[in-house]
Amino acid sequence: MIHSMTAYARREIKGEWGTGTWEVRSVNQRYLETFIRAPEQFRGMEPVIRERLRKHLQRGKVEVFLKFVANPAHVGELSINQSLAEQLINSAKWVQQQSNGDINPVDILRWPGVMEAQEVDMDSVNTALITGLDQVIEDFKSARGDEGANLEEMIATRLTAILEQVDIVEAHMPEITKWQREKLVQKLEDLTTNIDESRLEQELIYLAQKQDVAEELDRLKSHVKETRKILNKGGACGRRLDFMMQEFNREANTLASKSINSDITNAAVELKVLIEQMREQIQNIE
Repeated sequence: MIHSMTAYARREIKGEWGTGTWEVRSVNQRYLETFIRAPEQFRGMEPVIRERLRKHLQRGKVEVFLKFVANPAHVGELSINQSLAEQLINSAKWVQQQSNGDINPVDILRWPGVMEAQEVDMDSVNTALITGLDQVIEDFKSARGDEGANLEEMIATRLTAILEQVDIVEAHMPEITKWQREKLVQKLEDLTTNIDESRLEQELIYLAQKQDVAEELDRLKSHVKETRKILNKGGACGRRLDFMMQEFNREANTLASKSINSDITNAAVELKVLIEQMREQIQNIE
């Protein structure tokens, strides 16, 4: 299976601690390039995220977003440092006696260390989020695979169309060879009444060699076979497919340069269109 470099996936993870949302998106890129955006308290997860991405992906500009919303009800229970509070009250009473003032209980509670909140277990939160990351990466890979299957189908259709154009050219070659011979004979007849048959055959052989496209057609068929082989093998094959498009273009250009017939010219133009359509889509393949 081949994979597209363009995809998107989203996964939401909920727990008593709150809600975490992962989003992963990517576009085509020559190499693997990752961008991570996460809340400050989860910055320590970035090496883990990058390692997970490198393990599963080889090419593409990949952006990972983590949104985190804490559950207010999950904030640790408040506890009172009674010993410290008693000391503060006694001290406050002494100050009150000296100043004839009142004690404000809120001021006692505000004193640093009197009220303490238990810290949330961040290890369990990180574990849950990493599990969610693994899940969203699998979703992301599946999305890339689905898009890759569509690209493979499109390329396979164009490869079949290329073979159809090759068949068209091959079917016209006997007719073109006959037309070349008749045209050459007519020119010679216009020039002289005495035609050297040996010279005529030499000219025909020369023209046949100059205009022969059998080699280009054979190579086009070979390129189709090799491209299908690459597609069937799957994996990260975008670079190899891009190279094959260069080979296809070389043969199509040579075929066009040798064309002396409108049917072959049309076939060469159609080949170039098909190759360009494949090349554009192959830029999205991993």
